[in-house]
Amino acid sequence: QLQLVESGGGLVQPGGSLRLSCAASGFTLDYYAIGWFRQAPGKQRELVASITSGGSTNYADSVKGRFTISRDNARNTVYLQMNSLKPEDTAVYYCNADRQTTWGARWNYWGQGTQVTVSS
Repeated sequence: QLQLVESGGGLVQPGGSLRLSCAASGFTLDYYAIGWFRQAPGKQRELVASITSGGSTNYADSVKGRFTISRDNARNTVYLQMNSLKPEDTAVYYCNADRQTTWGARWNYWGQGTQVTVSS
């Protein structure tokens, strides 16, 4: 079965850290761009960090300097290290894997999400 599974969410105090993992099964992430998205209650899903198959990264302004996305192709896993967490980081976090070829084929997968709650 082709799927992405997120883990690592939980409850953390403001200023704390969490590391989210996104593990793929049934396919290899090597050729996929990976995005970490989040969705807070009543808000639209937003992209917070992405990494290309070549390792280039991008971040939303709201998380720059605090979050780090990385990939370990040997483990078929992508990580999101989140430091200096704020209450406004509270959301369900999802990973997405996307691959497009020059001949028009596309594969896109979503994980089920993991809850991150930042509260004292």
